[in-house]
Amino acid sequence: MAPQTPTATSSGYNTPDSELESIVPVHPTAVRRPNYITVQSENTAYTDEHITAKYFYRGADVVVSDGQFTVTPTVKPYEFQTVRKVGKTGLMMIGIGGNNGSTLCATILANKHQISWHTKEGIQQPNYIGSVLRASTVRIGSEPGTGKEVHVPISDVLPMAHPNDLVLGGWDISSLPMDKAMERARVLDYDLQRQVKPHMALLGSPLPSIYYPDFIAANQEARADNVISGTDKQVHLEHIRADIRRFKAQNELDRVVVFWTANTERYSDIIPGVNDTADNLLAAIRSSHSEVSPSTLFAVAAILEGEPFVNGAPQNTFVPGVIALAEREKSFIGGDDLKSGQTKLKSVLAEFLVNAGIKPLSIASYNHLGNNDGHNLSAEPQFKSKEISKSSVVDDMVDANRLLYKPPAPGAKGKAAKGEHPDHIVVIKYVPAVGDSKRAIDEYYSEIFCGGRQTINIFNECEDSLLATPLILDLTILTELLTRVKYRDASAGQTEFAPLYPVLSLLSYMCKAPLVKPGTDVVNSLGRQRNALESFLKACVGLEGNSDLLLETRIW
Repeated sequence: MAPQTPTATSSGYNTPDSELESIVPVHPTAVRRPNYITVQSENTAYTDEHITAKYFYRGADVVVSDGQFTVTPTVKPYEFQTVRKVGKTGLMMIGIGGNNGSTLCATILANKHQISWHTKEGIQQPNYIGSVLRASTVRIGSEPGTGKEVHVPISDVLPMAHPNDLVLGGWDISSLPMDKAMERARVLDYDLQRQVKPHMALLGSPLPSIYYPDFIAANQEARADNVISGTDKQVHLEHIRADIRRFKAQNELDRVVVFWTANTERYSDIIPGVNDTADNLLAAIRSSHSEVSPSTLFAVAAILEGEPFVNGAPQNTFVPGVIALAEREKSFIGGDDLKSGQTKLKSVLAEFLVNAGIKPLSIASYNHLGNNDGHNLSAEPQFKSKEISKSSVVDDMVDANRLLYKPPAPGAKGKAAKGEHPDHIVVIKYVPAVGDSKRAIDEYYSEIFCGGRQTINIFNECEDSLLATPLILDLTILTELLTRVKYRDASAGQTEFAPLYPVLSLLSYMCKAPLVKPGTDVVNSLGRQRNALESFLKACVGLEGNSDLLLETRIW
């Protein structure tokens, strides 16, 4: 798909509704602002090309012996260097013709052309509500004298791409043109669809994609009329690599983010000698091994082209061989699975209960939805991928409190290796009538003081794609930023700046099953994920991490 620039009237509207422009300003989440944060400090330096900041990473080493804890505070000096110029960025989505992909394209075009529309509630303006980067703020300090806290949009802390500037393209197993794909999704209001349709039509049809029937539900076969021919996976890999190169060259891009937002696949088997190392995985592709999935092929193609790849679905795209290949090529990867609704709420509520000293005994989650994602997940192998993704969200919170939960026995394996754990069940059902409007019901059953019990029930109704699509924006924009950040470890005498580690664990806030550096702990706590993201962005401009000590309010 080679996107074109739609022709719009001078007012930015393509319908007679253009008179709305005078009464509907640009929404604050879509406004363009200059990078107006300037840190005046000996630790922060600005040039036309870079922001360079010294940062002191404070931690503690803990030695445990005979039940005693000996704590030694540590300080390590680092320097971060961020390229100030935001390059022209493309977003290539696998599954661009699905609900998320078509909705994202339509809403970006609506914002870009300031298309307002009528609903039964009145006039609606385009916006980026739901985007963490565009619609939330970070505290950067307080005003002298008054002590009043100052908050700024997260997108203003460092130079970041504006969503309106993303060049859109991608692949889909369905050949339906993008304007028709938007209509098929039935996510957006009719009046918005009517006005944005000419712009969507100029996006054309998706590029042919990879289709291996064994990896997605059989009910998706009817859509698969736009697939790369043949069964040779090496040929498919080279085809995708050529697509990325062509898209980048035709649109004169500095960076392409490749994003999986297609159907959930079944889990791939991890087989020694097949997908456990980079070389074995490349050999498995050459031999067209049956356990090489489409998403893994796309990831490998992006890595070999030096472009970042983000997995927005729950399958195990990042088999060990993919991670090893990303390390070897120093190419960025991140994921897994968009954390938009029920799981995000669960990571907050479970943490609240455990931190309050309350012991969740069981967490039961039920969902039903009627979009194509629900249709695909009605097949057991694909549901299993989603179940695994959603079920691990409380693990780190439980592991952090062994006052409430017994630790694992020495040498325990399998489920027993987690130690005592709440019963946790996830159910997803396909109900076509409700369309994109997902219903999620959660029950938290907990032990409280002296054998008492507490039950919390939550019912959440949400438009699934309208929660998920802003996260695709966040993940894309944040990924592009992280490709421009380098660091050096001053304590190790490192003289040259180096890129960040290829697995972008800073994307965790938006992911159900965060991919992290092998051998390190997964953090699912939403509060800790958010704090890590804010602290990193502030560190890159030489500011200290978040502190709620507010010492000035505690002393005379």
